[in-house]
Amino acid sequence: MSRLLAESELPVELSTFAAVDAAYPVEIAKCYEALKRRLPVLIECEKELSPYVYKSLRDRLKADGTRCLYLDGRAAADLPPPPQGAGLVATMIHQIREIVRGAVGERIVVLPHLDILGTSMGGGGLGSEARELIPLLYENPEVLWLGFKDPAFPLPPPIENLFPAREQIFGVPRDRLRYLVTQREARKLGRGGFDPYALYKHVSGVNAIRLRRLLGSLTGEDYPADAAPAIAQLRTATLTTDVELPQVDIDKDIGGYGPVKDRLKAEILQILAAKDQLSDPAAITRIESLIPRGMIFWGPPGTGKTLFAKAMATSLGAAVTIVSGPELKSKWVGESEENLRAVFMKARKSAPAVIVFDELDSFAGARTNQSSSSGVEHSMVNQLLTEMDGFRKEELVFVVGTTNFAESLDPALLRPGRFEFALHIPYPNGEDRRAILAVHDKRLGLKMTDEAMDAAVKRTEELVPGPSGGTHYSGDHLQALCRQLARMRMRENTNEAPTVATDVDRAIEQYLEMPKLTKHEELVVATHEAGHAVSALSCKHLSPIDRISIRGDIGGALGYVKYSDPAHRYVVTYSQLRDTICTLYGGREAEALVFNEISTGSASDVEHATRIARSLVENYGDGGTELGVAMWEHDRNTPISEAARAKIDTQIVKILETERTRCREILETQRPLLIAMRDLLIEKKVLDRKAFSHLTETTHG
Repeated sequence: MSRLLAESELPVELSTFAAVDAAYPVEIAKCYEALKRRLPVLIECEKELSPYVYKSLRDRLKADGTRCLYLDGRAAADLPPPPQGAGLVATMIHQIREIVRGAVGERIVVLPHLDILGTSMGGGGLGSEARELIPLLYENPEVLWLGFKDPAFPLPPPIENLFPAREQIFGVPRDRLRYLVTQREARKLGRGGFDPYALYKHVSGVNAIRLRRLLGSLTGEDYPADAAPAIAQLRTATLTTDVELPQVDIDKDIGGYGPVKDRLKAEILQILAAKDQLSDPAAITRIESLIPRGMIFWGPPGTGKTLFAKAMATSLGAAVTIVSGPELKSKWVGESEENLRAVFMKARKSAPAVIVFDELDSFAGARTNQSSSSGVEHSMVNQLLTEMDGFRKEELVFVVGTTNFAESLDPALLRPGRFEFALHIPYPNGEDRRAILAVHDKRLGLKMTDEAMDAAVKRTEELVPGPSGGTHYSGDHLQALCRQLARMRMRENTNEAPTVATDVDRAIEQYLEMPKLTKHEELVVATHEAGHAVSALSCKHLSPIDRISIRGDIGGALGYVKYSDPAHRYVVTYSQLRDTICTLYGGREAEALVFNEISTGSASDVEHATRIARSLVENYGDGGTELGVAMWEHDRNTPISEAARAKIDTQIVKILETERTRCREILETQRPLLIAMRDLLIEKKVLDRKAFSHLTETTHG
């Protein structure tokens, strides 16, 4: 079965009233049946649609001999006139009062502007019209009401509860689209037959009246080889003023993150692309049921969660609505839920669309008895779930919630059919950082050399300096670094020259308050760091050294030795831990060897070494002959005897002294290398592996 329709299968002409009948036969039939059973009916649809829906209903009721009384504020022949000078709303209230207190007969009373009469005020209060209207609506149970409300207007629960039969009419169902496009209009949408599936994703949120206007305004040649211009005309008309049509290429504009991209493509984008190529409607429907409509993009701040959502939207040709979670919340009862309803309504009108709830956890946290969240947040979660459950499966509207704290989200959101697709976007690793830097390098024209790129990748393994210090480099931080480089090049008028490694260092450190050392302090710090480096070079179980510095770091250290990422991150051996202890003593023992004096700068090294030795003994079974292989970790529930505690402490001291002695012997043997590396460090301040490799060639060739 093909999804293409021959031109002859489409209507030649179509009036606006006929279009409404063709678009909503099921909804109108349900309303008609409810009214025939004397049930009050509330129809939720856009204002421009309500007169046409009413006419379709009235024609059916009129054929059965049922009369309707349409109260829209205009004078009615069989009702007393309103007071002199009464406005439109006051006139409608007057007419309703006269009806409920008079003889109505079998007439159905139609309230086309029930939303205006009953709209709640800010803070959840009722307006004066609503306070007067509610008792009137309930006063005469013999009156049969037919009310209309626009989705943008809330109604107080007492008014909604009056209507046991409710029907929502929004957009157009896909299976009715074939009855809403004329032959002339189909000729503007391509050749080879009309494809309702291709058109539908661009007009799913447009009601039948507006759709007819848009289709009637199509221009261009008949049977074009490419329908894109005609689709673009429709797409432009369906976009609201405050949505974004992004242009973010997932491969070109987002650097790195290969696994994240692959998963997003495999789970969402490729499936949707495959759906567009199918011709069997049953197969299309089956695929649509598999696509998750709710997604959680989670990870640290600045890693590009919203950027990935925009890239997904770009691939789908979708509009993006970005909503701040905290800004949705309101202290007024009901207003937060209305804000949510408005967001979904706007997105559905602009479909295909992606709604991005930034900081979703701000209102959708887990609901527990101990939760500090308010009733407003609970209501917002319920409203969010209601809106998501109300999607047609063929509508291309996706909801993306971004959060830094996925574990705090309400479990109800993560159920299948809601936010069932969770995509983790972590801090970028070295490969990702290189790709991200390359994107900004090209965009900003930095002309980074290979050495500069290597330096930037290595420097950004460290924590971020400055006010945001203490966090790892995210994509946003990398972009900020590249902007800093661009500003520096502009100030120094070096835009035509390549960016070199020293430029990267200057961009990172230029305005940092680094410690200013005296000559003697610099000598001590350089000796200390050279001691760490020389001892590390002789410990074969440690990762290679990437960088040695005596410029200080953001943590307050006067210098540091940085190692490359370990090849084995998840399996740590005793030998690695022993070598780490040995290297930690390198600074202290170098000071003692060269100056016959020790500074307080080794305190944190000794503390770290002691923690490792204690873990070896208490946690990892390195107890020697006295303690054997056992866990001696301190536990309140299993007290340790004083004798056992003494043996533990003895074994810890033994490990520490063994490694300190080994470190001392290494430095004594490698004293010439220690002095040479210290002097080079004083001269250069910062050394990478290549800068000191010539010193180690004879010893570690």
